[in-house]
Amino acid sequence: MQGGGGAGYRPRRTSVIVVLAVFTALAAAGAATGASPGRFVSAPVRFFFPGDQPQDAAGATVTTEAACRPMTSLAERAAEVLVVGLPNVTEPSQALIAEILDVGVGGVLITGANVETRTQVTRLVGDIKARSRHRMVVSTDEELGRVSSFGEVIGYTSSARRLAREDTPDAIRQVARTQATALASMGITLDFAPVVDLDGGPSDSTIGDRSFSVDAAVATRYATAYALGLADGGITATAKHFPGRAQAIGDDHLGRITSIATLESLRGNDLKPFADLIRQGIPVVMVSNVDYAALDATTPASLAPRTYQLLRSLGFQGVAITDSVGMGAVNLRWDMPDAAVKAIEAGADAVLTTNGNFAREMVGALVDAVQRGALREDRLNQAAGRMIALAGGDPMTFACQSARVPTLRSQP
Repeated sequence: MQGGGGAGYRPRRTSVIVVLAVFTALAAAGAATGASPGRFVSAPVRFFFPGDQPQDAAGATVTTEAACRPMTSLAERAAEVLVVGLPNVTEPSQALIAEILDVGVGGVLITGANVETRTQVTRLVGDIKARSRHRMVVSTDEELGRVSSFGEVIGYTSSARRLAREDTPDAIRQVARTQATALASMGITLDFAPVVDLDGGPSDSTIGDRSFSVDAAVATRYATAYALGLADGGITATAKHFPGRAQAIGDDHLGRITSIATLESLRGNDLKPFADLIRQGIPVVMVSNVDYAALDATTPASLAPRTYQLLRSLGFQGVAITDSVGMGAVNLRWDMPDAAVKAIEAGADAVLTTNGNFAREMVGALVDAVQRGALREDRLNQAAGRMIALAGGDPMTFACQSARVPTLRSQP
C-alpha cells in the first residue's frame, strides 16, 4: 500500500510541484511590480497531470470562450439609437452635418425643409452616408396626402382615406412602389409610413384622412398593401402610431393628450392592424406620444414600459422607434436628453427627434445613465444592435447582439 510520506511521491508528481512553485513565484513577482492579477489570470485555472483532459461533470471536454465585447464604445452605442432631424439644412457643408456625424447618430430624418430639388437632396444624403463612420438609416415622413416631405419633387397623392375608398389594395401598392422607387433613388432607406391608426373623424384632424379607415379590416388591407409597395421599391416601411390613437382627442404635437380606451377595447379594435402587420413581418413600428390610461395614465406611450411589453407580446422582433420626443406631449414634460433615457429604458430601440442640435446632449445623458446604473447596458446594447441591423450593419460586432430585423412578406 502506497504511503502518504515523502517516499511515496513519484518523480512525475515532483515536477508538477516545481511548476506550481514557479507559477506562484511569477505571480508574486507580477504583484510586486504592480501587474494586475486580474490581467495575469484571465480565467479559472485547473491543474491537471500529463495525459489528463479537463472535463465537465458529464465527461465532455471543456472549452472556455471569452465574453463578447462590443467593438464600439458606450458613447457610439448610445449615439446609434438616435434618429435626428436637420432643421433648415440643405447643404452638406452646414455645421449641423459635421456635428451629428461627429456624434455618430444612427439615423437622420429628411423632411421638407431639407428638400429643394432631386439633385440637391441626393447630394446631401449621399454626403452624409459617405462621411458616416458606420451604416446609417436615412428616414423620411412620406405618407399619402397632406403629410409629405418630397411632394414638391416626386408629386403629391390623394389622401389615404380617399384612396382606400376609390382604389383597390393593388392600386395602393403601385402608388407606394412608385413613391419608394423615387425615394430610394435619392438615398432614402426608411419611410415613417403607413399610418395604421383607425380614424373616421374630420379629415383635417391630427390623424383624420391620414388613416385608411375606421374599420380595422379595411385599414389592415390597405396599410399592408402600402407597406408592401414601399418594400417593392426598396424602402423599409413603418407601422404607426402604436397602439393606435383610440379616438384620443387633441394634437400631441402641441401638448399632452389622453386616451381612455381600455386594454380590451384596444385589443378588439386599434391593435388589430398592428398585430396583422407584425405577423406579416413589418420591420419597424413607431410608438405614439399619446398617454393611454390602459398602459400608463401619466406617461406617453413612447416612454412607458407597458407599451413596449404589449408590442413585444404581439410577437414583434423589429425596431421600435418613438414618435418625435420634440413634440409637446413629451417635450413640455421632459427635456430631450431625459426623454431619450426614459424611452430606451422603457424598451424603445430608437429615439426620434426632429432637431439634431440636441444629439450630443442626448448621447451624454444615455452614457451617464448607464454609468450610474439608471439604464442597463444590455438594454442599450439590444437597442443599438437592432438599429445597426436595420441599417445593414453587423449587430454582433457593433453591440454583441444577434439581432435580425423582420422582412415584410405578402400573405400566401
